[in-house]
Amino acid sequence: MAALPRLVCASSAVLVVWAGFCSAVCVEVPSETEAVQGKDMKLLCISCMKREEVTASTVVEWFYRPEGGKDEPIYEYRKTNHEFPSRFSGRLQWNGSKDMQDVSITVVNVTLNDSGIYTCNITREFEFEIHRPLFTSSRLIHLTVVEEAGEDFTSVISEIMMYILLVFLTLWLLIEMVYCYRKVSKAEEAAQENATDYLAIPSENKENCAVPVEE
Repeated sequence: MAALPRLVCASSAVLVVWAGFCSAVCVEVPSETEAVQGKDMKLLCISCMKREEVTASTVVEWFYRPEGGKDEPIYEYRKTNHEFPSRFSGRLQWNGSKDMQDVSITVVNVTLNDSGIYTCNITREFEFEIHRPLFTSSRLIHLTVVEEAGEDFTSVISEIMMYILLVFLTLWLLIEMVYCYRKVSKAEEAAQENATDYLAIPSENKENCAVPVEE
């Protein structure tokens, strides 16, 4: 029987791998904690739904706390997006997914003053007929803004390994060239010695003499 096709569905950090049909599998990935001045920074906030939460309505609240300061609301999603007046006014963009498991936002044109603690609060209200219980969760992001991006340690290791591989391949190629050259030289010397020996044989005996040929 032919194998069923494998479908892969992706939405932000949501990975889906199923045979024959697509079923979302949510992975709660932590957000990056370092941003570069002048660049855009996505504050990743993922809250995977449980089976009973699929029919719940979701409210998202984002807060910012500077060093030594207090939390202040900067963004809210309550059926519609709402940006509060703050130092981020006009610089916040909603990056959440339709299923409301990814409720991330992006800070545009990050400044050094944007360093601090960002809090993502998620509230899900269950839509049961008898009662409407609430489920809440929070994510904290300690963001540091730097003037220039530091070189990634992984990329440095990759470059070093690449150079080592190039040196190894170069040495291997030189060794192969020397080996082949010596092999060809020996073959030529052997052929020349055989030819010299053949010429040294008296002419009357050459008819019965065969010069050995090396393969």
